[in-house]
Amino acid sequence: MLKSSLLLVLLTAVQAFQPMRTASSSTTLFMTTKENDTKQDIRVGVIGMGRIGLVHLEAITKAPGVRPVIVSNPTVSKAEAAAKQYNVPRFTDNAMDVITDPQVDAVWICSPSQYHAEQIKACAANKKHVFCEKPIATELDETVEAINACNEAGVKLMIGLQRRFDQNFRRVEQAIRKSEVGEPIMIKLCSRDPSPPPYSYVKGGGGIFADMAVHDLDMSRFLAGSDPIDILAIGSCHIDKSINDLPGSEKYDTASCLVRYPNGVQAMIDVCRQSSFGYDQRAEVLGTKGMIQTDNVYPNTAKIFKPDFTGNADMPFDFFLSRYNEAYVTETIAFCESLVNDTPVPCTGEDGLVALIMAIAADKSAAENRWVSFREIVEQVYCSSPTQCELLSQSELFPAGFRPSGDAKSLLLPNVDEQKKAQANGFRAALSKIFG
Repeated sequence: MLKSSLLLVLLTAVQAFQPMRTASSSTTLFMTTKENDTKQDIRVGVIGMGRIGLVHLEAITKAPGVRPVIVSNPTVSKAEAAAKQYNVPRFTDNAMDVITDPQVDAVWICSPSQYHAEQIKACAANKKHVFCEKPIATELDETVEAINACNEAGVKLMIGLQRRFDQNFRRVEQAIRKSEVGEPIMIKLCSRDPSPPPYSYVKGGGGIFADMAVHDLDMSRFLAGSDPIDILAIGSCHIDKSINDLPGSEKYDTASCLVRYPNGVQAMIDVCRQSSFGYDQRAEVLGTKGMIQTDNVYPNTAKIFKPDFTGNADMPFDFFLSRYNEAYVTETIAFCESLVNDTPVPCTGEDGLVALIMAIAADKSAAENRWVSFREIVEQVYCSSPTQCELLSQSELFPAGFRPSGDAKSLLLPNVDEQKKAQANGFRAALSKIFG
């Protein structure tokens, strides 16, 4: 009897750890390609066939154990062209066709930022795992709602912060983790675009801290290995004077941040929308036993030697797609492996939330010319339920009994991987009791 009960517990635990598949309805267009259905494959759909969507779609086709079955784009000709190029059997102009498709287990969201939150929630409602390009949402309350929708539904959510997967930055993080340079003291990050974006991109983009420096802010946390305490930020305009009439940090094309971490660790970040010599991305960490740094990355290592010039034969990479192409592929495959092996995702919704909090705090610091604690930003969020949140600054009435929280994690439900870990620990504890 004891053995039978134990076997039932084991079977239940195994079933709880299987990837979820759900049924829904959709109307889509079909390619003439043959769809080979392999039961063990994780079947995925991709929303958005712009530059980033195509990068991820190509990576998906290279990843073992996953198979793209449908793609979407509002301009359906782009979806059709992508489906034909990558041998995807179905395409559509409607993102909901991807999300509700009964053949889809996971969705890649590569659409414009303003659609991310609602599409994440729709994926959660349809029990689809989600990979979403940053940001999760443009507002903090919507971000919390979207993450909790996935956590409540028990689906995986991974956020696209691709620099974490760049081999250069990963080597720096590895050096810190393995204590090759001792305990970190100071982190320096530099990020400079080759040329400023058009006015139409900057307007409504959330400002230089949210649309550009957020990657560096997240990288500082990734390298520091802990959550930040507070930030001091400044900004100015030197290149495109036409943006001077824009609000907040949208009027900056140059900015610097100083971030404080526990144990006195400092992170210094500088970003600029123009670098005359090409895309410039560098990192440096000073530790108690040494230093590690990355140089700017070039297409090749060739150098030229002439009477009037000695140096790299070619300019650095022209922009982020070429510079981080390998990182985009690596992060896509990492999520695919998480789906196939049912392992924790390497870049969580919480990581995306903290990155946004850091960007908002930097914006506030630059506007008010003072140190801003990240706790201040987190305390602005009030949730009547995990998926119903608002910002106190936008609320007419202060919620009765509201107790502000300064910890971003406290706003979130445990994600599916944390839930499974807790279940596994409980299962092991139960076995320990049974067998002493």
